[in-house]
Amino acid sequence: MCVAAALILLGGVLPASADHETRPHTQNVHAKGHSPHPATFLGEPDGVRHVNSDLAFWGSTAYQGNYDGFRVIDISDPDNPTEISHPSCNGDQGDIVVWENIVVRAWNSKKTTPRLCDGQTVPAGFEGVHVFDVTDPSDPALVGSVVLPCGSHTLTTAGVSNGNLIVYSNNSSSAGCVDGTRPNDDPVGDFMDVISVPVGNPAGASLIHREQLAGPTTDVRTGCHDAGAILGDVNKVVCASADTINVWDIGANATPGGSPEDPALLFTIFEPGIGVAGTNGRWHSTVFTWDGSVIVAGWEPGGGSEPECEATDPANDKSMFFYDASTGAKLGTWVLPRPQSATENCTIHNYNLVPLRDGRDVVVSGNYQAGTWATDITDPANPVTVGWSDPPPLPPVTPPGGGQPINELGGAWSSYWYNNFIYESEITKGLNLFRLSGAATGGAIRLPHLNPQTNDFNL
Repeated sequence: MCVAAALILLGGVLPASADHETRPHTQNVHAKGHSPHPATFLGEPDGVRHVNSDLAFWGSTAYQGNYDGFRVIDISDPDNPTEISHPSCNGDQGDIVVWENIVVRAWNSKKTTPRLCDGQTVPAGFEGVHVFDVTDPSDPALVGSVVLPCGSHTLTTAGVSNGNLIVYSNNSSSAGCVDGTRPNDDPVGDFMDVISVPVGNPAGASLIHREQLAGPTTDVRTGCHDAGAILGDVNKVVCASADTINVWDIGANATPGGSPEDPALLFTIFEPGIGVAGTNGRWHSTVFTWDGSVIVAGWEPGGGSEPECEATDPANDKSMFFYDASTGAKLGTWVLPRPQSATENCTIHNYNLVPLRDGRDVVVSGNYQAGTWATDITDPANPVTVGWSDPPPLPPVTPPGGGQPINELGGAWSSYWYNNFIYESEITKGLNLFRLSGAATGGAIRLPHLNPQTNDFNL
């Protein structure tokens, strides 16, 4: 893989407690502010765990998902991001999307005992999403919920249609969730949920459609993990599903037939060896370039908990894949060029594209303990790394029941470009900001808001 010759490593071997200012990094990646939220993934049990997950942005406010609710952070000063509030909602995952005064939060899996969400009791066995009114960012209010039989692991917006915010919800695992309607009792999770949230009455949110997935190609049925959307004149959705990526039409374009409320399948993508039975992984995240011509896809061997970026690991385990968004033809791959250690959980996890006026395509990605990377994929067959910040390994932690220390899980859950800065959600530490200098991202468009899996327009 070609790495720009001008990139220079700063720093050497650092202590495990080093923050984002003292990591190894390229000279064009500059650490800015940090909003602390220290946590442990493996040192606390479910119900106590409050690690940081995904991000969304509205104006000068960042919303950082959390295993216990979400954080509302003022990012108007990139050198001093400041937490405004942290409403508690004690269900894991905490993926979030935002639209004006509405935040929708994912509740991933059933709990055996009642929990609390913004002070309200959530009954044992609940799975689905919660809807918050964030008109007062210092005091978000829970106003509604939607029960989903397989829970909600990730959320993606498809804009507003007929006065309703359309949200796609996907589960991570359909284990124990079956409907009995197919000969092999295929899990009910083998679809994508479509939720409608009335903008004028978010408490009236409801499930309006379940989009059946095409596939899987092999005997792996885990539903859709994440989805990427592009609106404007393109109007497509791409879903990272088990071993078979689904691409749908959702509106007016060259191939009409679908809508945000009811997607119409265009084609599928299958990559040999990715997500198939026996690979201990699945497709994880998919997004579009801003012109809608390329799909960027990544998978998660080891389920996000294994060190799959070692020098000895197969290239496929630490790769980002690029496909033609009209045909599904493979265009190229990028392989993480900096090997990680045997103690660092690592895959290519969550990412978005920089909105550039000149038509170039630059991906910013969060890769667990491999940190944050920026890659120019304008020529998908020859991607070029343009900058990175890679934290040292986390120290081991003692599990809640005691015993021998084990390798902590952490690193960059998500890294996204938003209005000339990179925002990294670090699982065990909080929110980190970076600036990437140089020509690679010059001329980027400022956005009024961003749900990173969704391009609200096309270039």
